Amino acid sequence: MWKKSSYSGAQQGDCLEVQTTEEGLVAARDSKFPQLGAFTFSPDEWTAFVAEVKSGRLG
Repeated sequence: MWKKSSYSGAQQGDCLEVQTTEEGLVAARDSKFPQLGAFTFSPDEWTAFVAEVKSGRLG
């Protein structure tokens, strides 16, 4: 089941959804364009990605 980010609001343009796959990967997609597919991450890759986003180093 896809879960929308708590930072994604009705008035905001950035909408991220994530879910855990049967294989244990984390899938992330743009909720406005789900037909474009999703990026998949291992749990360690997802943790590192989230840490980079929180740090502000991804611009």
